[in-house]
Amino acid sequence: MTGTSIHLIVRRIINATPQRLFEAWTTAEQLTKWWGPQGMSCPVAEVDLRVGGRYRIANVSASGDTTWISGECESITPPKELVYTWSVEPATMPPERVTVRFEARDGKTEVIVIHERIVSDAARDQHNRGWQGCLAGLARLCDVSSESS
Repeated sequence: MTGTSIHLIVRRIINATPQRLFEAWTTAEQLTKWWGPQGMSCPVAEVDLRVGGRYRIANVSASGDTTWISGECESITPPKELVYTWSVEPATMPPERVTVRFEARDGKTEVIVIHERIVSDAARDQHNRGWQGCLAGLARLCDVSSESS
């Protein structure tokens, strides 16, 4: 334990069921459709959805630079919660932890991302921008009010 106590909480209400959002978050094929901060894409995602299973996600910038994020699933409670470690490769620091909750709210779902063990305020601010972009992408993919009939 590093003693680091910096954390971040990001929330967004999306017009979709918890099950639909959980599936989009935990299926590699779907992750590539929405994952990434604004201006980035995710051409490759790998997910071994089991406790102890690993994931790996590519963030590719417009200039072609690739950043890999990887970690291990710590807790999986479909469709309510997912907890996993978070490291940017090559990992030089202890892993951070991300908890994602999918809470039903009046026919919609509040997605709550809790990112813990962040090493600095600057890193927290960068994660905030990234999570805002990711949740916007998730909403574009899953929000039933934007889907055509």
